[in-house]
Amino acid sequence: MRLTAPLRAAAVLLLVGLTWLFANTLFGGDGGSSVRHFFSGASEKPTAAEPRPRRFKCGLSAPCPPKHLAFRLVSGAANVIGPKICLEDKMLMSSVKNNVGRGLNIALVNGVTGELLYTNSFDMWAGDISDLLKFVRPLHEGTLVFVASFDDAATKLNAESRRLFEDLGSTAVKELAFRDSWVFVGAKGIENKSPFEQRMKNSKSSNKYEGWPESLEMDGCIPLRPPLEG
Repeated sequence: MRLTAPLRAAAVLLLVGLTWLFANTLFGGDGGSSVRHFFSGASEKPTAAEPRPRRFKCGLSAPCPPKHLAFRLVSGAANVIGPKICLEDKMLMSSVKNNVGRGLNIALVNGVTGELLYTNSFDMWAGDISDLLKFVRPLHEGTLVFVASFDDAATKLNAESRRLFEDLGSTAVKELAFRDSWVFVGAKGIENKSPFEQRMKNSKSSNKYEGWPESLEMDGCIPLRPPLEG
């Protein structure tokens, strides 16, 4: 039975349309999507972009109040990944800056202006404790002290060095032991104990890494000190 002319034309148009749809789908054209939406009756709505979370200094979740310094401390992970000390969105110490080492990593900051004074690292496994004592003893009133451990931060500590950190506001340094993780912010002349300190004890039962506890991360806002009178 022969198709009539109208039916033949409709069949040709249908064949051409299906061929075009197949080609667009195969080669990723936008037309295939449009045709599918046309035949299904669905309307294509633009997808709203996900809003990016706002970033504050040193990655804090909220901005610091005026006359406060934003900071973030990260202790080293085992003896592989070095510590980080960030202040006001500036990285003071890190492996990338090549100024960290095994032991105690310390940054000294002017507590009135927020200006970086010195950075240094002290090997607490094979180093000389006198180097640390010479660094910490002569601190001026109001100096902020940022500390992040890496690998072993305690083996070489003696009674005097522990007392010096206690005078800066530390409560954990008295018990700090072999391979403990430690982050701390203190100040010369602080009247009370510092609220910015964390310690993770080296324990076989809870260590994250073989022979080391997990890395510690601490951030916050430190008020600038008023200029000293006189």
